[in-house]
Amino acid sequence: MPATVKLAFDPKGKMVPVGQILPVRTVRPETREGQQYLRLSASIREIGLIEPLIIYPQERNGKSEQRYTLLDGHYRLDVLKELGRTEVFCLIATDDEAFTYNHKVNRMSPIQEHYMILKALENGVTEERIAATLSVDARAIRLKRDLLAGICPEAVALLKERKVTAKALREIKRAVPMRQIEMAELMVAANNFTTEYAMCLLAATPEKDLVDIDKEKVLPGVRPEDIARMEREMELLSKDFLMIEESHGKNTLNLVLAVAYLRKLLDHATVVKYLSQKFPDILSEFQKLAEAPELKGSS
Repeated sequence: MPATVKLAFDPKGKMVPVGQILPVRTVRPETREGQQYLRLSASIREIGLIEPLIIYPQERNGKSEQRYTLLDGHYRLDVLKELGRTEVFCLIATDDEAFTYNHKVNRMSPIQEHYMILKALENGVTEERIAATLSVDARAIRLKRDLLAGICPEAVALLKERKVTAKALREIKRAVPMRQIEMAELMVAANNFTTEYAMCLLAATPEKDLVDIDKEKVLPGVRPEDIARMEREMELLSKDFLMIEESHGKNTLNLVLAVAYLRKLLDHATVVKYLSQKFPDILSEFQKLAEAPELKGSS
């Protein structure tokens, strides 16, 4: 039977007076002017606290009131104090450590934000309310709403969980669906989802694969003849890249198996002695492979 996993906090939680919660760090004045803080403040003001604070009970001295150390939620607590709140819902941690809560954070991709906004709009929330909650202009919400308009479903499926930038998606829109899929595949294979990389892929796209051929493909400092050469070279490179990607998994498996076999051979003193006498250069290469850090876990 596997050991039972200990919960890091009491899942029930409880309301705690704000005055009994002791922060372990201060919120600087310049932080309160940042976009992240302003968005958090607007969200709490509009719809209330979504994520509870994480606190840890301090030892009581006699019959004095209970005090709590704040492990996670310093910005939220600061906003609540500014809003004049006297109580807040908290989860009581079972260990006095803040690393887990501050480290295990899942960031949403722009595509995930798009789907969340669409869901909110379907449920009757207005664009103005969403904008007020996120402390942004309503135009920004409309841009996020229309983020995937003009991008084919296959390309969206490839990129939906990636940290692709909104500007990169706008570059992808300028290509026809088949080229959009190719661009998405290349971005995934290269693990590069930046705007600059999307612009390079678009610059290397032939005019026949562009949606609006009248709109110039702009790359600062690049001449039209350079772009034409990039198109030819990128087309060949893309084909080679995709071919290599297809064979990469099989080649890696073969290498892992070969290295595991080499390690077993090199465990025998007789084999090592023979190779050192007859083929020292080959033995040196075998030892480098066997000791490769990226292949250490394959045996």
